[in-house]
Amino acid sequence: MLPALLTACSGADLLNATVSTDSYRRTEGLAYGADPRQLLDVYQPAAGVSRPPLVVFFYGGSWSSGERGDYRFVGEALASRGIVAVVADYRLSPAFRYPAFVQDSASAVRWAVDHAAEFGADEQRIFVMGHSAGAYNAAMVALDARWLAAVGLASARLAGWIGLAGPYDFLPIGDPQTRVAFDWPQTSADSQPIIHASPASPPALLLAPAEDSVVNPQRSTLAMAARLRASGVRVESELFDGVSHVTLLASMAQVLRSRAPVLARVAGFVQSAG
Repeated sequence: MLPALLTACSGADLLNATVSTDSYRRTEGLAYGADPRQLLDVYQPAAGVSRPPLVVFFYGGSWSSGERGDYRFVGEALASRGIVAVVADYRLSPAFRYPAFVQDSASAVRWAVDHAAEFGADEQRIFVMGHSAGAYNAAMVALDARWLAAVGLASARLAGWIGLAGPYDFLPIGDPQTRVAFDWPQTSADSQPIIHASPASPPALLLAPAEDSVVNPQRSTLAMAARLRASGVRVESELFDGVSHVTLLASMAQVLRSRAPVLARVAGFVQSAG
């Protein structure tokens, strides 16, 4: 069940929404827009870290399902590595279609830029990150300048982006849920992240399973990495054996970290790129 909507981000609201633990501090249900789906949670490292980087995370679910509370383990994992994490909900299909979820992702980044200092984070070291459909959202925000420009930001404002098993090139659309989310066959070609890779793109970390039955890693992860490198952009990429589309992200949870070094790669990239 979603936490109650907080309509303002005053000091009293933040205090009332805050949960403390031994390893992190969570602030729940902050609004970055007027829609009930436009909510986010913030995870801060419990240990004193001077001006840590901030990562805005978007989950997957074919743009038709997902709740930020189910991804608490991602917030906890990032906070355990000295990173402030923002886990955001966004509007979903079929009630909303592309580009609503990309617009929401850009608005969540705008919120993070505006409020980073309130959570002790460095507003100059902000990253976007996502898994599956959420990696698509992160890629579009990072690569297609239209979306951040619409909220008064430039792509150069991002220190980097992180995609986990993301779909970056998926036309024509076969999956029924994705067809609805993108109004197939009226889907515009510029909805594909890969065509927006350019020398102006921020640094990227792209990870995926070597065998993925949901998103083709060669067509998306490896092809995106190659396109960015050809544009002169700094890219780190790797395909992992022994994990699936789902367990790639799940390996960030403490009990599954032996499956793949995803958290270590993400934390290392954020610290070095920032």
